[in-house]
Amino acid sequence: MSRTTDVASNDRTQGKNQLRVGRLVKAHGLKGALKLELYTDNPAGRFVPGAAFTLQVPEASPWHGKDVTVREYRVMNGNPVVFFDDVDDREAAESLVKAILWIDQDENEVEDNAWFDHQLVGLDVVRDGVVVGRVARVEHFPAQDLLIVTPAGSTSGGEIMVPFVQAIVPTVDVAAGKVIVTPPAGLFEELPDTVESDADVPSGDAAAE
Repeated sequence: MSRTTDVASNDRTQGKNQLRVGRLVKAHGLKGALKLELYTDNPAGRFVPGAAFTLQVPEASPWHGKDVTVREYRVMNGNPVVFFDDVDDREAAESLVKAILWIDQDENEVEDNAWFDHQLVGLDVVRDGVVVGRVARVEHFPAQDLLIVTPAGSTSGGEIMVPFVQAIVPTVDVAAGKVIVTPPAGLFEELPDTVESDADVPSGDAAAE
């Protein structure tokens, strides 16, 4: 389970707290519909008619700096689909593909598995009961978010990029000031070289004896 779906930023747009709720992945049909990749557990509550979203698009996009307003939200053949005001045909819809949708968020509004960046930054990173680092910042990417962790005792300025997904960060305890991680081998430590040196490998003749 990805936790990228519900992480929020508090400073992406003029200091507002915003929640990333979806990404537009594909134009659908001829009437301006777009298929959605959802980053929210409450799509029916987020994508109501009249809801406005800030667009995250490249600066070269004609949509840069603009918002879109939901006209209609449906689930079609199991896929979430959204229509926006003034996006009335396929060509207009295709111009929005890959855009990420952000919505202003009331910090008092609670959503499961959702945190603001500032809630995560500074938390201890705990592995097997031992503090192994501290969350320095959160980086947001289309596929997933990353916790950028400063290793405990590091003086070299090195950082570890930890995918913010349930399998690797199963517990976020803001009140206790920590996240618990269960990283794959090699994420927080160097793995031993498993390649045997030539000296360790018996020659063909020796092996045949």
